[in-house]
Amino acid sequence: MHEHQPGSFGVELLILVPAAAAVTAYWAGALSSRSRPWPLYRAVLFTAGAAAVLATVLDPLATRSHASFAVLGITHLLAGMLGPALLVLSRPVSLALRSLDVVPARRLSRVLRSRPLRFLTFPVTAAVLNVGGMVLMFRTGLFTAMQESAPIHWLVTFHLAAAGYLYTASLVSRDPMPHRAGFRLRAAVLILSAAAHNILAKTLYADPPPGVTPADGQAGALILYYGGGVVEIGIIFLLCRQWYLSTRPQQRPASI
Repeated sequence: MHEHQPGSFGVELLILVPAAAAVTAYWAGALSSRSRPWPLYRAVLFTAGAAAVLATVLDPLATRSHASFAVLGITHLLAGMLGPALLVLSRPVSLALRSLDVVPARRLSRVLRSRPLRFLTFPVTAAVLNVGGMVLMFRTGLFTAMQESAPIHWLVTFHLAAAGYLYTASLVSRDPMPHRAGFRLRAAVLILSAAAHNILAKTLYADPPPGVTPADGQAGALILYYGGGVVEIGIIFLLCRQWYLSTRPQQRPASI
């Protein structure tokens, strides 16, 4: 692994300001009197999700991830799995539709129904973007490039977070979706993508990326395998719960 110089304060501001604006906008919408009462725990989830992603591109994690594959594994879990899952659970699209004025809300609805978004939120597409990004990150020259270039590191992190969000949203989001796939398809995609993630972690354990020592590679691979497994179990639970609730017979009022 390569040593990496910390980013300048000005560059960090370029990352912090949009993130802070997003969190502020979410809390403003959650507390707005215009919208119906919004559970504050979702605002906490959104804040935690944004913080998880943000922490991976700021010091100390950003610098340490260039020197330790184990730390890089932690940043991968935060930016690509845990952070996006928390953001999805916060239901930001639903809050935006409830908080915006009529015209902006209609524009957002049109975007949600657009063909590009339908394609990106299809479970198979989202899974390919998610798992494919992980493979490219660890098994191509992109790994070395992101260790040597901070901008590439930021771009890779953005892809991990965006792909992780699309993937999780396509499976378990309760936000309005352009086209919600059936439970069987979502379950199949979840099982296959989880298997692919586990296989990748096992191959990294046996054959770490260039420049990574065997001990460091094994530590990072274990973090990816077991840490990722915890997040995947959570997604499986949410999907099964939604499936169960959708098939549970509705109680009918007793006849008099």
